Order: sequence, then structure tokens, then C-alpha cells
Amino acid sequence: MNKIHGKFRLIAYAFSGMGINMLNLMMGSYLCSALLIGGFGENAIPFQTYLGKDLVVAAVWAVFALVAKIVDGIIDIPMASFTDNLRTRFGRRRPALVIGLVPLLLSYVLFLVVPDPAGATLVNTIYYGVMLCVFYSFYTLTMVTYYATFTEIVETVEERNMIANAKSFFDIVYFILGYVVVSAMLKGMNIRLVALIVLPLALTMLIPLFMIKEPDMRAQSGKKEKGVNLFQSLAYTFKNKSFITWMCAYAFMTFGVQLFLGGINEYFSYVGMTMMFVMMAAFAPVPFTLIFYKKIQKKWGFGTAFRYTLVMFTLGMTMMFFVGAFAAGTMKFVLSIVTGLISSFAIGSMFAVAYSVPSQLAADENEKTGVSNSAMYFAVQGLFSGVATGVATGVVLTALKTASVDLTDGPMMYLTLVAAAGTVISFALTYILPKNVLKMGKKEKE
Repeated sequence: MNKIHGKFRLIAYAFSGMGINMLNLMMGSYLCSALLIGGFGENAIPFQTYLGKDLVVAAVWAVFALVAKIVDGIIDIPMASFTDNLRTRFGRRRPALVIGLVPLLLSYVLFLVVPDPAGATLVNTIYYGVMLCVFYSFYTLTMVTYYATFTEIVETVEERNMIANAKSFFDIVYFILGYVVVSAMLKGMNIRLVALIVLPLALTMLIPLFMIKEPDMRAQSGKKEKGVNLFQSLAYTFKNKSFITWMCAYAFMTFGVQLFLGGINEYFSYVGMTMMFVMMAAFAPVPFTLIFYKKIQKKWGFGTAFRYTLVMFTLGMTMMFFVGAFAAGTMKFVLSIVTGLISSFAIGSMFAVAYSVPSQLAADENEKTGVSNSAMYFAVQGLFSGVATGVATGVVLTALKTASVDLTDGPMMYLTLVAAAGTVISFALTYILPKNVLKMGKKEKE
């Protein structure tokens, strides 16, 4: 693969995934939640649900949501092997992007259809469950292919870190779009219309199709890179103790973050907090908080920087619970914004680690063994995060929603505390991380 150089080109490449990530945010934080009215305030129901009533059977839907996320994690493995070993006249990464992108967009659009408007029926439940599985499967192929190129399309560690950091910045941009702009649109538009307005952002994924330059892979003999099959690739990845121990800490962090993000719409509606202002406070300072995070990493290494991130997120979630449960009026409004500001010191870096750590460990593996299976690292990470997200949003969140019948007091108000519990466990697991991960990014004294 030809390498790209130059700050502008690296930033443009990092921008590529924003549109598809935005569709994933819409699916996970809005569209799935819109199928059940539980957890929403009365004023939000006409706009934030499809038809103002339950469309799926809650117990069966919880199973489908969990299965969809597990499928999303499991299918990462064969999808990664597919893109790592694809050999076509157009290369391997560009064809894989196209193969993933088309069904992804189709399933997203079909998820907006209501097969049976009568209400919570098994037909609707199965239909949305199947569409969700299709969406996540091809989202996986598209994004695991894109992320795999982070290892291959640049030459230096500095360039790789620049792409990872720029990608985390654009993650903040699409989160602002998702949780501030979309939230504002939902004051007067139905969620299905908003989802269609967001759809054209997916065109950002066309950027890699023009920037990636690959030779005819059918003629490649593998002299420079060692090709490995599915099982060999898995073996290499799971033998990497640094990566697997990192996955343990990453999974619990993901549980906490995804539970909060998956239920953010219902939570703010439930406790009477203004989501738009809190999210602006949480996301707007991120470019500056990322600079602080990078300074910590350069001075003390990744381990210290990551622990700092987990502490700030836990603090923000804990404070948010007390503000939502006990504050009122102007004080509630002001303090809720403070919780967003505290959380901003964690949010950007939580996104960055998902790109920087696996891409760097994959690059180290390639340098050490000659094996080129960078997609598999992101696939295994997807497996761990898929299970964690499935438990968080498919089981825990659904249980909180269905149990919160009373609109003033119920389990939904404890969502942020449960999310904080996940990051506390992640913090404890950082003490089993090996030194090469803990010291990653630390600038050595001359």
C-alpha cells in the first residue's frame, strides 16, 4: 500500500470514518431506544420514538439486542481475516470497504421502516433484530478494514499517532452532532426524519477509496509480508499477552462508556436535565483536554494517562447521579454543566486509545514477526467491546428502561452509577497491564 504523508492528508484520512460512526451512534443511541417508550419523558415520546408506542416485545428485544452485539463482536473475526487476506486486482482494503458499505447503508434505511404499526408485535421484534444484526455485521467489515489501514498507510509512529489523535477529535465532532445537534432537532422532528437527514454523512467513507493506492494483490507472493489464515491470525493475536491484558481493561471501560452513551437520551429525559448543554460542556473543551492527556502520556506513559482518564470519567458519572437525583432548578442546570466539564477530561482520550493501542501493537507484531494482520487486532477488540456493549445496552439498559415505570423515581436514575462501576473495574485492571503498554508514548530523557 502506498503511504500518505503531510498533515492535511493525514487529517483528511482520519475524517473519513466520521459519517459511518455517526450512523452507528444514531443506531445505538436513538433508533434502538425509539422502539420502546419506557424511560422517556412524556414530552419526548412524540419525537424520540417512532410512533409514540412500543413496537417491539421488550423481553425478546433485549435478547435480540444482546445477540446483535455479540454477533457484531464474533463476526469481527472472519471479517478481519477476509479483509486481511483478500486478493483482487484492486487490492484488498478498497474492495472490502465497498463490500461492507452498501449493505450497511441499506440496513440502516430499512431499520426506519415499521412493518406492523399495530404495536409491540413479534413481527416487528424479529424484523428489527435481523436488520440490527445486518447493520452491525457490515459496519464491522467497513470499519475494521478502515482501522486496519491505520497500521499500513503511514510509515512512522508519529504519523500513526497523528491519525489516531485526529480520529479521536473527529469522534468528538460527531458526538457533538449526535448529542447536541440531533438533540436540538428532536425538539420538533421525529427521530426517523432526523435519521434520514444524517444519512448523507456516510459519504465521508468515499475518501479512503480515493486515497488508498494498492497494487494488484493477485500477483503478490507475500515476500514482504507473511500472509496467515484465520486460525493462524487468531493465534498470533491471542498469543500477544500485552494486547489481551489490555482488552480486559478496555472491555470494562467500554461497558461504562457505552451504557452511558446508549442510555443518554432516556437518562437526561428521565432526570430532567438538559442534554444539549451538558453535552456541549462535555465535548467542546475536548481538543484542549486531549492536549493535557498527551502531556501526561509523554511524561509518565500510557498507564498513568489512562488511569487519569478513568478517574475523571468515574468522577463525572458519580457527580451526575447526585445532580440528577437531588439538585433542582437553576442549581441543577449549573451543576449538570459542571459534570459535563469534568467528563470532558476523559471523553476524548477514551476514543483515542481505541485506535492508538491496537494499531501500535499490530505494528510491533508486524515488525517482529513479519505477519500483516492489523485488521485482526481491531476485530478482537471489537469482540471484547461488542460483548461489553451488548451487556450494557442490550441487557442492563433494557432492564433499567422497562423497570422505570414511575417517571420520577426508578432504576433509570442509577444509570450513571452503574456506568461508573465499569470504569472503576477497568482502573483496577490497569495494574495487570505489562510495562510495554504502561510506558507506551513516554518520551525518554535524552
